[in-house]
Amino acid sequence: MMECRDQEPELAQTLAVLVAGAVEGLVSDVIVLDQGSSDGSSRVADAAGCRFYTIWDLKDVVAAARGEWLLLIEAGARPLSGWVDEIGEYMALNRVPARFSPSRLHRRPFYKRLVHGASVLESGLLLPKKQALSAIGSNMALGELALGHKPKRLISEMVPSWVARQARA
Repeated sequence: MMECRDQEPELAQTLAVLVAGAVEGLVSDVIVLDQGSSDGSSRVADAAGCRFYTIWDLKDVVAAARGEWLLLIEAGARPLSGWVDEIGEYMALNRVPARFSPSRLHRRPFYKRLVHGASVLESGLLLPKKQALSAIGSNMALGELALGHKPKRLISEMVPSWVARQARA
């Protein structure tokens, strides 16, 4: 599940990586919450078989999501190799949220990390659907849903979305 706005190339990059999870039966549903895109984001999502919402209520969307776990991710972020096996095992053995480890090869310079900090979904968030449903408030955004959890850290790394945005600039 991800939000986007005019992020067609970033969305395509993320969806390309999620295909491996779909092939293994781990990813059964991809939901894109659009925030007023005027580019081809809807076409990319449609071609990938995603559900693309331009108007939504987060509680309704989460309730309709297939599966018992949700992966909240930013458009442009990409889990690195090994993520499918690790998440599959994690979901089978755990009931608490988890985040990917930050990519060791894609770190902002120290000063930028100090001044800007990481977004709440920079390392994604894997959480049980029941926990997400109980945490959703009215008019809540995906990033707000990610707040207030004490996630475990996965070994698998995630390339943050800012890398894809930087490559496009």
